[in-house]
Order: sequence, then structure tokens, then C-alpha cells
Amino acid sequence: MISFEQALGIHPQAMAFRSTRAQILAGNLANVDTPKFLARDIQFDDVLKGELTGKLNTDNLHMPLGPDGSESSLLYRIPFQKSSDGNTVELHVEQGEFTQNSIQFQASLTFLNKKLKGLELAINGRV
Repeated sequence: MISFEQALGIHPQAMAFRSTRAQILAGNLANVDTPKFLARDIQFDDVLKGELTGKLNTDNLHMPLGPDGSESSLLYRIPFQKSSDGNTVELHVEQGEFTQNSIQFQASLTFLNKKLKGLELAINGRV
């Protein structure tokens, strides 16, 4: 019997993560001119480490988002340069992150397509 979880690996979850992250980054881009808007992000490495270890690790570029000060996978981005209106969205950073996220989504999609084609060939006996 074929185990799709083993055959496909982490890529279905990675695509779901990339889709969620694209929504977060798009929200940041949409609010680039909104006073006091705080840019948010979620990091794949932190989510993966959290899944594997049971807790989430943050790096020095982010602060916890949870209202009680607990660590959360959705984090505030600390800007490289502060703006006078309190907005932390930096257009060039968000565009770069959005582009990188899109490329990584496409890579997982390509990998999944190849895996599924291989499984289809195996099921049909053409391997």
C-alpha cells in the first residue's frame, strides 16, 4: 500500500504554509501607507522547529506576537529604519520576501507534481 504522506514528504504542508505567508505579506504590502500598521511575518524554519520540538524559536529580527507575551508563529517584523508615522512596513523588504516566498511555493509545487507523476507511473505499472 502506498503511503502518500511518506511519498510526498513535507511539501503539501510547505505549500499550505507558503500560501498563508503570501496572505500575510500581501496584507503588509496593502498597508504600506497605513499609519501605525505593524508588519507581520511567519517563518518556515520557526514553524518547522516548533513542530519538531514542540516549541517555537524566534530570532533577533522578530518579537513574539502573542497577547500574553508567549511565543507565536505569527511575529512582528522589526524595521531596518523607523518611519515617522509608526508604520513598520518597508516596501523593498516586503517585495523581496513576497518574491522569495513565491519561488519557494513554486519549487514545492514542481516537486509535488513530479512525485505525483512518478506515483501515477508506478500505479499504472509503467516504471
